[in-house]
Amino acid sequence: MAAIAAEEIQDGNYINLGIGVPMLVPGNLPSNKRVVFHSENGLLGIGPYPLTGEEDPDLINAGKETITLATGAATFDSAESFAMIRGGKLDATFLGALQVSQSGDLANWNVPGKMVKGMGGAMDLVAGAKRVVILMDHVARDGSPKILKECTFPLTGARVVDRVITNLGVFDFRDGGMVLRRLAPGVTEDELRETTDAEFIIDYELLPNGERA
Repeated sequence: MAAIAAEEIQDGNYINLGIGVPMLVPGNLPSNKRVVFHSENGLLGIGPYPLTGEEDPDLINAGKETITLATGAATFDSAESFAMIRGGKLDATFLGALQVSQSGDLANWNVPGKMVKGMGGAMDLVAGAKRVVILMDHVARDGSPKILKECTFPLTGARVVDRVITNLGVFDFRDGGMVLRRLAPGVTEDELRETTDAEFIIDYELLPNGERA
């Protein structure tokens, strides 16, 4: 998933990374791409994860993971960081999700009945970033679909998702609907439909060999 997400990053992009799988994206970038990674707690120029024993507890991302700073990185307060987000300065944000609807709605901050600390920066990110890419498992831990006709959890944003990358396939959103672009190796169209509540169409020209799965 992280490797597929890294494919679309262009040289010189400014990218925000959510916690979880999105944090693996930098490790899948070609060495010749210069990309500036952003974190809403006040970091611009996030480097790779620190080596064991070299962690600095004062250097953390928005998910409270220890990180390093790349050459030329800057630190500042979160108000300035959110000004960058709201000002449309980010080329993309890569986020995790609890649910995504077939129209591109996103729910990624609250499960009804469970205690949460708050939404964090998700609402601002999906409204301010030029592109929103979701990286997540295709189904929940109990096997239920996470890509639905309509989200049942509180929304982070309506019709904000541009692409969803799961362990089973890649979907793009256009004209209010979902289009399957890629299937994971060994996954069939029937298997994907069985684990997807949402309706989608298939772009066979972009699937491997242009053939039906």
